[in-house]
Amino acid sequence: MTDAGAPPNPDSAGPAGNAPYRVLARKYRPSSFDDLIGQEAVVRTVSNAFETGRIPQAWILTGVRGVGKTTTARILARALNYEMSDGSVQGPTIHMPTLGVHCQAIMESRHMDVLEMDAASHTGVDDVRQINDSVRYAPASARYKVYIIDEVHMLSTAAFNAFLKTLEEPPEHAKFVFATTEIRKVPVTVLSRCQRFDLRRVEADVLMKHLANIAARESVEIEPEALGIIARAAEGSVRDSLSLLDQAIAHAAGAVKADAVRQMLGLADRTRVIDLFDSLVRGDIAAAFREFRDQYDVGADPIVVLSDLAEFVNFVTRVKIVPATADNVAYGETERVRARDFASKVSMRVLSRMWQMLLKGIAEVQAATRPAAAAEMVLVRIAYVADLPTPDEAIRMLEQNGGGSQVVSGGSAARSAPSAPVASAAPVRMPTSSPSSFGGGAARPQMAAPAPDPQGAAPQLRITSFTQLVALAGQKRDLLTKGALEGDMRLVRFEEGRLEVALEPNASKTMISELAKKFELWTGRRWTVIVSNEQGQPTLRSVNQAAKQEHARTAEADPRVQEVLSRFPGAKVVEVRRLAPETPESNINADYGSDDPLDGSDGDDL
Repeated sequence: MTDAGAPPNPDSAGPAGNAPYRVLARKYRPSSFDDLIGQEAVVRTVSNAFETGRIPQAWILTGVRGVGKTTTARILARALNYEMSDGSVQGPTIHMPTLGVHCQAIMESRHMDVLEMDAASHTGVDDVRQINDSVRYAPASARYKVYIIDEVHMLSTAAFNAFLKTLEEPPEHAKFVFATTEIRKVPVTVLSRCQRFDLRRVEADVLMKHLANIAARESVEIEPEALGIIARAAEGSVRDSLSLLDQAIAHAAGAVKADAVRQMLGLADRTRVIDLFDSLVRGDIAAAFREFRDQYDVGADPIVVLSDLAEFVNFVTRVKIVPATADNVAYGETERVRARDFASKVSMRVLSRMWQMLLKGIAEVQAATRPAAAAEMVLVRIAYVADLPTPDEAIRMLEQNGGGSQVVSGGSAARSAPSAPVASAAPVRMPTSSPSSFGGGAARPQMAAPAPDPQGAAPQLRITSFTQLVALAGQKRDLLTKGALEGDMRLVRFEEGRLEVALEPNASKTMISELAKKFELWTGRRWTVIVSNEQGQPTLRSVNQAAKQEHARTAEADPRVQEVLSRFPGAKVVEVRRLAPETPESNINADYGSDDPLDGSDGDDL
């Protein structure tokens, strides 16, 4: 786990040398603070402590497996006892450019004044009593006696109690370094006597650079994508990443390719996982089935496929919240580009539902007697409900359509025949996202399909406004297209069979070439989609947001709302809803004086 500047290990020769082969995790183990990666906070604190002479009597290092706890403890022991044969170094230092008098013996765990004990196999009070007896004697040759106790949380309660007095007031020549992965199991009486360092997981991009450096020193050719796969699989553990790299080199027997690493780890192809995600958000269950079965036929584990899918859902969500996440080089170029595209098109509601259903579905597949069939049913649920409205959205849609008697859902039809053009013998009423009119559309557009041609021609769906086109994309459950029409395109001109739009700066340029094909498939007539240099109208999404903000400002200006807000500091108006639909025969006006909850004189209607 060293950088390129670390001194080579003399006993690291390969099979052709005199010494036996050493695994990479031991061969490149850090020997100084300069070699540690990803632990800058620890190095800075220890460096300042050594320079100012504020060296504590005990340290406790905690972190997940493989981040360098025991290695850091040995480096601390070396720094405390660093001496040169010419006597040029008079005290502890973190600057150790060359091997000192005691360095080699300390790194090989054979120095008589640096004692290492594994608490997992020495848990009793007798083991601690031996330390208490020996700590009184001065070191034989080094500057300090250093006691390194690994997995210290394994000590018994009696052993911890026997340690307390020695740990609180040790001799000046004694130092203690504890390491543990379970810091919560260490008594607070011990923690209060130690200086604690939390070794963090190493970031994937830092691990990639470290692994690439080691691969170059080993004269191994490896793809950057393969390095990213190994770095993510290691989950921040340097030792695990080196073990996986060692295994990948042996598995490939030559240049290490990304596909070989995936096969070694039993992972699904990331590109195919992204294609599966695309099918699910489009509600295309047939395509999702085909993609899953293709992966299953080549040996992918259903649980691994769903786990990788959940990981990509999480990645898209993080990119949506923090766009800079897509710049992480630990992910492949395809993953980063497509994650940006999905993040701009798929809503947080859809991503959250997919995540929750995948978590529950993975547990079901693990317990199922037929994992592949269980995984397919999980995909069915995700594709079917991913774009369904929440209960409050469903109620609002019903209110907008006068009670919901004329709302027609295209879900089952779209799934049973996703490639068939829309045909209807009666007008279909589509809910719209904004009361404003784009291209002459009304708030509740009527899409009337003409009667079938008596000569047998395919019926055509007539679209007369841009809002109808957006609503049709929603009816077809094509969320990516609907999101692009609402948020990435500003309407310039609309005619039946012709759409002219201006694009937002972050809009996908490839979407335009697909729109005409989709519109023709859905409506049964030819469409022309043109990108214009004109400014165009505001996007539907911006209009909706402006309307919501205006409603919120109107509500906040109401004296009754202001009184409520004054009584609840920190409260704010989140959303404005109509409590009941306007109906002529309603007696709401008679009871309350007004059907508007914000304009009546009686406060009971709030």
